[in-house]
Amino acid sequence: MDVKELQNIKQRYNVVGNCTALNRALDIALQVAHTDLSVLIIGESGVGKEIIPRIIHDYSPRKREKYFAINCGSIPEGTIDSELFGHEKGSFTGAIGESEGYFGAANKGTLFLDEVGELPLATQARLLRVLENGEYIRVGGQDVRKTDVRIVAATNVNIRKAISEGRFREDLYYRLNTIPIQMPPLRDRGEDIILLFRLFAMQMSEKYHLPRIQLSEDAKQVMLKYKWPGNVRQLKNITEQMSVLCTKRDIDVEDILKFIPMNEESTQLATIPSQGGGSKTYESEREMLFKILYEMRGNVSDLRREINSLRQKIDDGAATTYVPYPATVSGYNQAQEIAEPENLNIADVNRAMLEKALERNGGNRKKAARDLGLSDRTLYRRLKEYGL
Repeated sequence: MDVKELQNIKQRYNVVGNCTALNRALDIALQVAHTDLSVLIIGESGVGKEIIPRIIHDYSPRKREKYFAINCGSIPEGTIDSELFGHEKGSFTGAIGESEGYFGAANKGTLFLDEVGELPLATQARLLRVLENGEYIRVGGQDVRKTDVRIVAATNVNIRKAISEGRFREDLYYRLNTIPIQMPPLRDRGEDIILLFRLFAMQMSEKYHLPRIQLSEDAKQVMLKYKWPGNVRQLKNITEQMSVLCTKRDIDVEDILKFIPMNEESTQLATIPSQGGGSKTYESEREMLFKILYEMRGNVSDLRREINSLRQKIDDGAATTYVPYPATVSGYNQAQEIAEPENLNIADVNRAMLEKALERNGGNRKKAARDLGLSDRTLYRRLKEYGL
């Protein structure tokens, strides 16, 4: 694509920026537009993926036909098949009439499936059949229908990881990924950040009749170094905020820092202190869940050992049970004695232990838990169980 044609595309679709990766994405979109090949647009949320399918449709032989953009992540799982493929009258509660669905309505045109990685597996199987031979069946129907639809899909999730976790069909991925287009994140676009800021500042100035804000050189460096986790959408929001809330029009570093979160939590994963006093970063919810389950397992093991110990003492027929407390905890360096209840019931013994520990610590639950060698969670559960 020559420079003049590229600039015409950017002006028509209000695309701002000159980074190589962005120009490459636009170039691929134009090259593939005249074909019917499936396209998969990959990029983070907020990078502007929705521009690419619009370009593909407008420069394709289908440009005079219908174009539908569908956010697959916003349609409930129970109705998404009906939305995409249509349904017959009476096929489910509320189906008072028949519907042709998007695949029927967009025949000869283009469908943009945004957030395609959020599709349920059953819907993925239906979509694969449409991509392979253009056939589909309405919900509640039996007749095979044909459609001639160009599919352009987009996702902000790691599809290969989703495949390995069983959340996305591998065969569907290869069908959609005939032509991949990678949209760059804002943090990798360099000076485009400043160009976009100027555009958004100008738009706010014209729309609300405000003096246009501009950045100092130091403020520009802060903008360029920031990671922009929300990409272009976040930059636009911050620019609009500064345009309205800043009393001065020359924005310096001090002003920028009021709107851009520069702490670690803004761009990094949350951390949870480890038992060793350091910190560990959890890169997935699964790892965090495993840690919680591991800690719960430890609490259950502690409880099992205590119950077995009490049973052994009861079996020995001792008149008074000596329950050892951990040494060197809350200033106590020796075992404490608790008189055993008359009925030798384990629940009553545990209740007596809790009452004694709470009494010794003036009702402080955390200190009582440490004296008993229990976690806070286990102590609170027992307090609730015994009505203490």
